Amino acid sequence: MSNRVLILSWEYPPVIEGGLARHVRKLAEALVRRGATVDVLTRGNEQRSENGLRGLDELGGLRVHRVREPTWPRDLDRFVAWVQQMNEDMLAAGEALAQETSYDLIHGHDWLVAHAAAALSERLEVPYVTTIHATEHGRHQGWVEDHPQSHIHSVERWMAHRADAVIVCSYYMRGHVADIFDIDERRVAVIPNGVDPSDLRPSGDLGAMRREFAAPHEKLVLLVGRLVYEKGFQLALDALPGVIQRVGNVRFLVAGSGTHEAELRSQAKRLGLSEHGTFLGWIGDDVLHSLYRISDLCVVPSIYEPFGLVALEAMASGCPCIVADTGGLREVVPVGERVGLRFNGGDAEHLGVMIERLLVDDGLRDRLVTEASEHVLRFDWDDIAQRTCGIYDELAEPAAREGAGRG
Repeated sequence: MSNRVLILSWEYPPVIEGGLARHVRKLAEALVRRGATVDVLTRGNEQRSENGLRGLDELGGLRVHRVREPTWPRDLDRFVAWVQQMNEDMLAAGEALAQETSYDLIHGHDWLVAHAAAALSERLEVPYVTTIHATEHGRHQGWVEDHPQSHIHSVERWMAHRADAVIVCSYYMRGHVADIFDIDERRVAVIPNGVDPSDLRPSGDLGAMRREFAAPHEKLVLLVGRLVYEKGFQLALDALPGVIQRVGNVRFLVAGSGTHEAELRSQAKRLGLSEHGTFLGWIGDDVLHSLYRISDLCVVPSIYEPFGLVALEAMASGCPCIVADTGGLREVVPVGERVGLRFNGGDAEHLGVMIERLLVDDGLRDRLVTEASEHVLRFDWDDIAQRTCGIYDELAEPAAREGAGRG
């Protein structure tokens, strides 16, 4: 069945805040390859046109429409109001699009677009699918009693109950969402994130980049992602002094930015790590893909992790991984499969042991890289699109019959 889908997302390349933008782009493109007609409604910073939309980008059966929104405020209270305005603009733009195109369903990504997606579903009388990529409850370890966390949590709960179908990226997330929002697990479909190794192309002179950060005899440890508490980078910093003392000739890179950055820099200074590594700040994809290639290992020490895309990208780039034994990382690096190492989540001492083990054992690193190169092929975007289309078809067929009955 060929579906006509309107996808709503608060970010879409080149507007990138995190992994969500890349997920939506790769999913949309794969859906088109499967014969779906896909419109993406997202935001941009350009001047808006008369109907509230910037001009559209077209790629085959994929069209990307943008409502103009100013740069979002870092203050969370103001951010909630900004999200409300974005939803009003997306709703108006979506209604304008619906005058030109008849959609079979609406697919919204996370709470940030939930109100616009649900309202469009009601007004167009089509099903509403939501993908929950993470929860406020998980990001804050259950502390959602105070505003604005309480507001975001309540929107997520409402969204999970309102949607006709809920998609999450891991079995861990299915249990988490069912538990905290009190919904039947059978309503929650598990469809993982994907990785396309052909996208992970390094750029520039890798040898020169490697020499910039480490000498030939030194090992290079990579930490990459949003610098926020739940990503657990503080655990990796705690582990590194002991590793450096025991192994020697170890350097580290921290790539990313976020609210926890200043605290992490201060922690590194307190631990005497300043001369052993570099904080790069925010980096683009081309640099990130090169860092995976020049590093001896990538550490993903998350406290809360719905999936673990960094680990998947690192493995697809030939960089061995050590991940926390928590959340969706358990599914990206399964126990019993020699594709990466796991450490006890939250245990910096055990992480140090695992880092040391991997840095001193070249044979182990080579075996992990070989096995991981096969493992990542399971996370194929065309397969993910096929499974997503299965959800669409289950919803669209009854809706089509109801529509025919009303006619």
